[in-house]
Amino acid sequence: MTLLQSRGVGFKSLTENMDTTTPGGVLIFNMFAAMAQFERDLIRERTNAGLQAARVRGHKGGRPSKLDDRERARIRELYQSRALTVQEIADKYHVSRMTIYKSIKTPL
Repeated sequence: MTLLQSRGVGFKSLTENMDTTTPGGVLIFNMFAAMAQFERDLIRERTNAGLQAARVRGHKGGRPSKLDDRERARIRELYQSRALTVQEIADKYHVSRMTIYKSIKTPL
């Protein structure tokens, strides 16, 4: 809005009684903008509090893993033995090659 004002552009609503070409209109516009920012901050604060409470209760976010610890251990064995290629291992477990590489890197 400041950029538009510096270029001499004003905002005049046809449906609401708001006109940023007047000092009163600028005041109203800034009050609405401040309330909108306040609401966004409250939403962010409540969301973070909810996520933290969920973590305390033992919930973890994100997508569930396609592989369990036993499968990851077996994949690591197959990879280290070089019995199968990475693509063959991925096909066997119905996952992508990237999932195989990530499971090898991730500690059990």
